[in-house]
Amino acid sequence: MSQYISNPDEAKEFHSRYRVLAIFVVVTFVVFLLRLTWLQIIQGNELRQFSENNRIKQNKIMAPRGLILDRDGRALVENLPGFEVIISPQYVEDLKGLAEKVGPILEMEPEKIIEKFKRSKRINGPFAIIRLKDNLSREEVFRLKRIRLDTAGLEIRESIIRHYPLTENGAQLFGYVGEISKQEISKLNEKYKNSFTFEQSDVVGKTGLEENLEEKIRGTDGVSFIQVDAHGRKTITEIPNIYGQQIKDLDPIHGNSAYLTIDRDIQEAAYKSMIDNKRIGAIVAMRSNGEILTWINGPSYDPNVFSTEITPKIWSKINSDPYKPLRNKVIQDHFWPGSTFKPLVALAALQDKAITDKTLINAPGKFWFGNRWFHNHNKNGEGLITVYDAIERSSNVFFYNMGIKLGVDKIYNYVSLLGLGQRTQIEMDREAPGRLPSSAWKKSIKGEEWQPGENLTLAIGQGYVTVTPLQMAVAYNTIATEGKVVKPFIVKKVVDHDGNILMERNSEVVRDVTLPQPNGYKIDTETFKIVKEAMRRVANGTRGTGRGFKVPGVQMAGKTGTAQVMSFSADQIYKSCESRPMHMRHHGWYVVWAPWDKPEIVISVLAQHSCSSHAALPIARDVMEAYFKKYHPEVIAEALKKGEKQAKSTEPANTGGAD
Repeated sequence: MSQYISNPDEAKEFHSRYRVLAIFVVVTFVVFLLRLTWLQIIQGNELRQFSENNRIKQNKIMAPRGLILDRDGRALVENLPGFEVIISPQYVEDLKGLAEKVGPILEMEPEKIIEKFKRSKRINGPFAIIRLKDNLSREEVFRLKRIRLDTAGLEIRESIIRHYPLTENGAQLFGYVGEISKQEISKLNEKYKNSFTFEQSDVVGKTGLEENLEEKIRGTDGVSFIQVDAHGRKTITEIPNIYGQQIKDLDPIHGNSAYLTIDRDIQEAAYKSMIDNKRIGAIVAMRSNGEILTWINGPSYDPNVFSTEITPKIWSKINSDPYKPLRNKVIQDHFWPGSTFKPLVALAALQDKAITDKTLINAPGKFWFGNRWFHNHNKNGEGLITVYDAIERSSNVFFYNMGIKLGVDKIYNYVSLLGLGQRTQIEMDREAPGRLPSSAWKKSIKGEEWQPGENLTLAIGQGYVTVTPLQMAVAYNTIATEGKVVKPFIVKKVVDHDGNILMERNSEVVRDVTLPQPNGYKIDTETFKIVKEAMRRVANGTRGTGRGFKVPGVQMAGKTGTAQVMSFSADQIYKSCESRPMHMRHHGWYVVWAPWDKPEIVISVLAQHSCSSHAALPIARDVMEAYFKKYHPEVIAEALKKGEKQAKSTEPANTGGAD
């Protein structure tokens, strides 16, 4: 007999527990069944698609930006093939290990890589790719590929490097490109909502023509699909598919190319002259129809450093330069015009009948007005002179008299016709309007009445009046063409990759100032002819301030100018400018056109802190010579054949108040 005898009473005690257990099992089964039904039937398609997409990686293929070419089709901005190394944050398993492997290859400190990784995730989110370095060397590519399979999240891919073959020459005009910032994405998507959709890691134009032409030269990105493993690494497979259907890659579409009016030969000659003469400032050369041939700022920078990731050291050097290499001085900064303003005042005086071309004005070495002396740049004076003499010799005292005769408002009404005090409307952002004062302007801005003594400083291009080098080119071109104000332009045409012309720009005359203008003023052709003859004497006369620098066979006309950057007392005004600190030295100007009677080209040169116009003269001469050697070589050849020599003045710089 068994020792264990079933006890029905004890078994009854477990019945309630069995029931609870059975209910739990049934409920659990029902929950699993419902969950499986939800996942398999209701969300089945969606989850399957997610699963498929998770194994398919979509790579954007960056479209090449369009080229920027000169007027003859030579590259000013181009593309070069390259490689870049990126990190996909979602696949990274060991950030420290990745940084320690990659850092020595890229010559980057591991801590910097980690910091960059965390900063990107914080700013751009956890899925935005992180570029570690562009334009990899072959050695770097080889070494990175060796560790690629063992480093989750690391990828080496082909890239397109924006290249600027002229390096520092024209950098502010061409601009540079860089990776789009998070703040720029929404802004650009709104601006170009009908053309492009921008995403993180896109490369966009940041400044200059790269920025202004974004919509025209930006290509359409393509896309490629690859099958990846759980670490984001490409697997060996046939063309990936979803639901058994193959996915087709989309090829990128090359951006349109822009042909500029710039002439690379003259651009290079101008830059070389600025460097050889060790000057900073701005140079702009323009054809009489408004086509820009040359656009230079100095000091400059190499935009190629922005095409790859710029180092903090290089950025600090560029950004801390006191002469602001990032500034586009041709249009962004405005300066006192100095004596280059005098021909514009002469136009006003002649047109207003304050003088004729035969009127004689006594021009001593200094002029008393109010309670102070106003000085001439030549302290010995000029004696009795006409407007021809006054412009040729750059007499301050003569123009002090013109300031008194005319007053600020008449000067404003005449000179504004030539475009000063307003933007030229060239197709470049951030153009400054300069400043052409009037009595109403001073009352509105300063809350003060215009003072009679201010007419004298205004008449010699000092005081409140400021201009850009491009404005002076347009104004002098108006004198040269006897009244035609043109709109300058720099983009001649845009063509697609097949050569079809999508946009073409032609010259445009904004106004003819020989006809009455809305303000009731005009300037007669005969008035222009008088001032033109006076400006011809500046470059060719026996006492012309620009006579020392000529191009064989070429008759030029223009005006020199020395603009003080600060006021000096009477005992300081004639002291050596070169002995002063750099920031206190005068600016030198020379604005000139040729041929003087049938203008083709006008050149505006600003030599900052050079003490006098003597510094701008050789640069303008070199640019003019480059133009005529290319477009009219027979003129120079014939002159040299006749024995005419190129004049290279050795006269000392005029360091007085103006010239």
